[in-house]
Amino acid sequence: MIVIRLENAPIGLRGDLTKWLLEIDSGVFVGQVGARLREMLWTRIVDAIKTGRAIMVYSTNNEQSLEFKVHGTMWEPIDFDGMKLMLRPSPSRLKEREARNYRAGTSFAARRLKAKRAAAAMQKRLITPVFPSDYIVIDIETTGLNDERDEIIEIGAKKVKDGLIVDELEILVCVNMPVPAKITALTGITQEMIEQNGVALSEAMQKFIAFAERLPAVAHNAAFDFGFLRQACAKCGMRIFDNRYYDTLALTRKHLPELRDRKLGTIAAHFGIDTDQMHRGGNDCLITKQVFEHLVAIAEKS
Repeated sequence: MIVIRLENAPIGLRGDLTKWLLEIDSGVFVGQVGARLREMLWTRIVDAIKTGRAIMVYSTNNEQSLEFKVHGTMWEPIDFDGMKLMLRPSPSRLKEREARNYRAGTSFAARRLKAKRAAAAMQKRLITPVFPSDYIVIDIETTGLNDERDEIIEIGAKKVKDGLIVDELEILVCVNMPVPAKITALTGITQEMIEQNGVALSEAMQKFIAFAERLPAVAHNAAFDFGFLRQACAKCGMRIFDNRYYDTLALTRKHLPELRDRKLGTIAAHFGIDTDQMHRGGNDCLITKQVFEHLVAIAEKS
């Protein structure tokens, strides 16, 4: 059993946690996860929450039958005769901590000023969006739509520098289930292709993470691709893939609300982009890149 409570947490972090845990109240998550995933989630929380607060309590095999971790809290965990307790801050310790934070630029006043500056910068960005010229385009093919039950069968990615494709990655991935007939009909990927040319998921993810670096990602319906990729990272014991991303689906909703639907093929057809070779990772990446460029042009003019 694991319980996590977050305060002042980014929306994206809360969305990440709901891949594995149930949010039962604002910022409160519960669930059952293994030790390795639990540590990965805590690392993700600490990296993302910045000036927010986080508490994790989980079951373990010790005298108290529980353990906990904290980040950014005023109460501090201490060891007392083999028992872990929380030390409540005294007024003198609070003053000492505030003085230390002030010197480090992390006092309440400093944080408030920083937050105002960040809000002003965000508002400026919302008014004048800036899109990257260097990024990767991602598309994955899977055995189905459920990122907990289904599996990745192909990872496609293209690396873009100054608007030009400079490198690409296409990997077939071995799976623990037969490739469904409807997926073969849609993608052309057969069980025989997977058996002959597929690699283990861990190898595929290592190659993908190395290829992606820390570049921002572009994808159509990015929540789908990122959901499967993050599940794959957890299965392989790797850091969670959390590159910043731009979603062509979200951009279409904002800038082309009149379209009858927002499938990648429909949007591509709207822009006159060839869609004859869709539903393979590499081809869909190329189409997504072209769609992204058209949407960026519209966004920058609006």
